[in-house]
Amino acid sequence: MLIFPLAFLEACPGIGLLISGAVLLAVAVFLYSEQVLTLTQILPLAFAGACLSDHLGFYLGRWLGDKLHNTAFAKKRASQLHKAEQFILKHGTGAIVLGRLVPAVRSLVPMLAGVSGTSRLKFSLIDFLACAIWVGGLGVLVASLGNLVPD
Repeated sequence: MLIFPLAFLEACPGIGLLISGAVLLAVAVFLYSEQVLTLTQILPLAFAGACLSDHLGFYLGRWLGDKLHNTAFAKKRASQLHKAEQFILKHGTGAIVLGRLVPAVRSLVPMLAGVSGTSRLKFSLIDFLACAIWVGGLGVLVASLGNLVPD
């Protein structure tokens, strides 16, 4: 279904700046309210897409390292990268959890965590927690909004 790719794309480095999480929410609410998918089907797909995208960003950040700031992508988005870097500096490892919940920096925080040298295990554990919190919120929104749709 569309849930996995939408969850992946809305957090994907670069692409996530162009694709709103509102699209994922709208599709999930539609599929839920039309009884095409249940929450027990929607949420694992969203979780998997989000985790995979976050890890792609993290490993891309580790691979690029400090070279990231000299890319055309970074130069075009210098303001957003600066905000995300300040976010990480201010909140430390909690930035990974908070970054998953803040749409404006969601696609940038994992990459910057990779650039900063965060350990793989630490990132994975924190990101799994962050994605679980995020998908729990998605579930509440989908169930709440899906039940508002008239029959």
